[in-house]
Amino acid sequence: MDKQPPLRVMMLGLRGFPDVQGGIEKHAENLCPLLAGMGCDVEVIVRSPYQSHATGEVWKGVRFRPIWSPRSQKLETFVHSFLGVVYAAIRRPDILHIQAIGPALMTPLARLLGLRVIVTHHGPDYDRQKWGRLARFVLRMGEHVGMRYSNKRVAISNVILKLVQAKHRVACALIPNGVVPPLLPETRGVLEEFGLERGRYVLMVGRLVQEKRHLDLIDAFARAGIPGWKLVLVGAADHSNEYTELLHRTAQATSGVVMTGFQTGVALQELYAHAGFFVLPSSHEGLPIALLEALSYGLPVIASNIPANLEVALAHRHYFPLGNIEALASALREFSQQPCDEAARALVRESVSRKYDWKAVAVMTMQVYQDAIAVQPDLELETDEADFAHVSE
Repeated sequence: MDKQPPLRVMMLGLRGFPDVQGGIEKHAENLCPLLAGMGCDVEVIVRSPYQSHATGEVWKGVRFRPIWSPRSQKLETFVHSFLGVVYAAIRRPDILHIQAIGPALMTPLARLLGLRVIVTHHGPDYDRQKWGRLARFVLRMGEHVGMRYSNKRVAISNVILKLVQAKHRVACALIPNGVVPPLLPETRGVLEEFGLERGRYVLMVGRLVQEKRHLDLIDAFARAGIPGWKLVLVGAADHSNEYTELLHRTAQATSGVVMTGFQTGVALQELYAHAGFFVLPSSHEGLPIALLEALSYGLPVIASNIPANLEVALAHRHYFPLGNIEALASALREFSQQPCDEAARALVRESVSRKYDWKAVAVMTMQVYQDAIAVQPDLELETDEADFAHVSE
């Protein structure tokens, strides 16, 4: 019997990886090598200004195709997605997997060019504070056409799944983000570099954008008045703007606040491993990988009570009302006074690693690919109400 050729998967809609900042980038960095290990021929279209030349053309079985994009917040996604779809039309993969609703604007073009398209919905990006009216309209249109005209759809959380079903009346698979079981390094070079003491700093990890609400956390930290503690903000901005300039000024003017810039690898592992606790005060998330990573290290966490954070299903005391600075300051004081319970942290690490397993994510993603291949492309141009009824049960 002849051996079947590998499933050829092309991924589009991310800046690049490894070690490129962003939740979608982290998602692809963990998922793609596993798909390659399962026998897929995986090619990822990356944005050349972000992808490191040192990574090379192949990484952990994943091939990269750098394509130019302008380094512009307003144009880079649109231009790169268009060029990526044209490239995919030439290469003819079995599956074009588009990540996020912005790049999904190109779904109808990809379908017209005869490609099978999977779209993963990582969250309603039109709710992000950085976008103006026109950009929000374009993102809503991307969601609309991505959900309506893709062959199959994936949502990374129940919140997003319900949104897709309610707004677009289409079938959608639920496949969450995962976490990598952490390494717990003993070295302390990064702590010394930033003047940090083990177990005596509050950690936040995330891109420097408005919806992460770093300013809320800095304000709450200043009000909390917890002697001997520092606030560590890990992350950088893709594009400098008024928010990032204000954030840097505020951090410099607030005692105890440390901005480390973007960190990855062992440095980030050390910052997670030795933090006292983790805070995520965001107003917008999909299913936050940084929060899952913090839990995978067994860290106590405080998070805003937005639906995406609530979906992680922590105890009530771990949440505070979004934007309530006094409530957040009170939580910071409370958590700073709690002794470290290594046994409890070990249980959290085990639970999260079991619940959010990248290997299970890869298996579920492969099933979506196989389902898409099994259906003739011209049969799925319209919404399949039977499919929707099955998924809604």
